[in-house]
Amino acid sequence: MKRIHSLRFLFVLLAGLALAACTNLQEPAKKVLADVESAITATSADAEKYVPEQYAAVTQKLTDLKASFDKQDYKAVVAAGPGLIADAKALADAAAAKKSEVLEALNKQWTSFAADLPSAVAAIEARLATFKKTHKLPKGVTKDAVASATAGVTEVKSAWAEATAAFGSGNIQAAIDKAKAVKAKAEEISAKLGIGADAKAAG
Repeated sequence: MKRIHSLRFLFVLLAGLALAACTNLQEPAKKVLADVESAITATSADAEKYVPEQYAAVTQKLTDLKASFDKQDYKAVVAAGPGLIADAKALADAAAAKKSEVLEALNKQWTSFAADLPSAVAAIEARLATFKKTHKLPKGVTKDAVASATAGVTEVKSAWAEATAAFGSGNIQAAIDKAKAVKAKAEEISAKLGIGADAKAAG
């Protein structure tokens, strides 16, 4: 009988120690989870956009870590935390590198547009001014084409101003998209006016 009581006491003691150990790890585990989540959240916007596969892998690990915490497996959370923090840092570094690469490419595109499109618009305006001065149209150029080009060049200049404003505000992708539309319209007008090789000035 005494042996049974001893065993019961031992079981209770072990259970108490296990509970105490679990309780002692709860706060550290909670902090680890918060730190990991904060590190991932800080880079989530860029990471999801520029390195989506790596982002998905890291967020899945975070989901698994939360599941361990919910199961009160605080020891597993504390053990996995440092590795996941390192993964979050690697994710941030990869996202930053890819973003820099993409922005560099977009800036090169913009530089090309900024150098060429104003010249294309100037060529259109010069051709229209010549027609107005001489009152003569070359073969293949109609009065309707000239009227359309006159209205079109105003639209082109307005759109280019919008593209420039977008670039100035840091919205490079929107600026590039607008610039592409300006280029296409300028080439269309140039072709109608018989500018010929000048139609590729924006290219």
